[in-house]
Amino acid sequence: MSIAIVGIGFGAMLLLMFLSLPIAVAIIGVGAYGGYLLYGTPLVDMMGGVIWSSLNNPAMLAIPLFMLLGELLLRGGIADRMYDAMAVWLARLPGGLLHSNIATCTLFSATSGSSVATAATVGTIALPALQQYKYPMAPALGSLAAGGTLGILIPPSVNLLVYGSIANTSVGQLFAGGVVPGLLLALSFSIYIAIFHGKAGAEATALIDLPLREKLALGKYLVPPLIIFGVVMGSIYGGLATPTESAAIGVIMAMGFVALNGRLTVDLLINCSVQAAKTSGMVMIVLVVSLLLNVTISMTGVAQAMTTWIGGFGLDRLTLLVVLLVFYVLLGTFMDAMSMLVLTVPIVMPIILHAGIDPVWFGIFIVIMCEIALITPPVGMNLFVVHGVRTDGGSYSDVTRGSWPYVGVMMLFTIALMIWPQIVMWLPDILAGRR
Repeated sequence: MSIAIVGIGFGAMLLLMFLSLPIAVAIIGVGAYGGYLLYGTPLVDMMGGVIWSSLNNPAMLAIPLFMLLGELLLRGGIADRMYDAMAVWLARLPGGLLHSNIATCTLFSATSGSSVATAATVGTIALPALQQYKYPMAPALGSLAAGGTLGILIPPSVNLLVYGSIANTSVGQLFAGGVVPGLLLALSFSIYIAIFHGKAGAEATALIDLPLREKLALGKYLVPPLIIFGVVMGSIYGGLATPTESAAIGVIMAMGFVALNGRLTVDLLINCSVQAAKTSGMVMIVLVVSLLLNVTISMTGVAQAMTTWIGGFGLDRLTLLVVLLVFYVLLGTFMDAMSMLVLTVPIVMPIILHAGIDPVWFGIFIVIMCEIALITPPVGMNLFVVHGVRTDGGSYSDVTRGSWPYVGVMMLFTIALMIWPQIVMWLPDILAGRR
């Protein structure tokens, strides 16, 4: 198959998305119709078997379970108290509550798996305090939008689950690969805040002067998410449970902590389940159509054509990754994160493997690209979410101005991962016994 036909197919999918067709319709329209034109009904007939074999897999249950886990923490009041505890301990740092935004997002990410949920939850909790202590809005909103992106990098991550399914890569290894980069990226955000917004929050003296006894009392609210994260991740890495089983354990533990708070009711469980089902349904539909696109790509020789074409340029590993970095940053300005992942991974994956790049490392790379897409205007989802939870009627430009510096931080961080790939691979190698 010629590169021209591949370009036409990719362009057709983008055009359908620009015309506001649902993502799944755009992908399946080009994938299935293109396969039908080239191979007729036999290729279309085999797609039903692909859907069944892919979804009839216990690993797929991890997606709705992790979604439900995040909903329980959000609606059960655990997330609210996390922010209060972070605020009293971190308000003393240069930048004050901006560090609390990042730290709370980091901890909530370790149990939710969703960037949008993280940004919405922490934004709703944090903005009243930020406005009360007269923090500048652009840096405050930018820190919330950027901190929210950590939800798809720090495990458990729905995007890593989807990538693992498409790229046939171990989810446990991907989760392990996301831990160190996720924590270091959160630290990078805090370093940026301390350097460039160190004078923000000078009026938050009430939090700084709080007695130590009260700070310690609030610290107990950090225990539930830390225990849940430790048990969920520990059971996976210790070989005691699969990601699906560990997600189920996390849900049961979350229900227990919500019950201890006196908030576990039938209505809460129904609301959490319905919202988790809606979000999971959206993710699963996009995943299914991406797998069908995979069938067309493998049968029509697109992967081989792309690999040969890229190989003809003689690019080394670092140059190839820089080209992909620029490509994904530009693509993320007009495509949402999940669409970008499912649309490009089937095409790019053979090129990555041919270049000798570890699929676990590339999984973390592409998730960071998705993070950048979440805060890049005009379609950055976290920008809309954070602006939507504002109550002061401020301009949308505040959140875009506040987020741009974090795009730069993430790009520099990605370049560091290219130069030192062991930042990603250190923990997976240890757990796999390769060190």
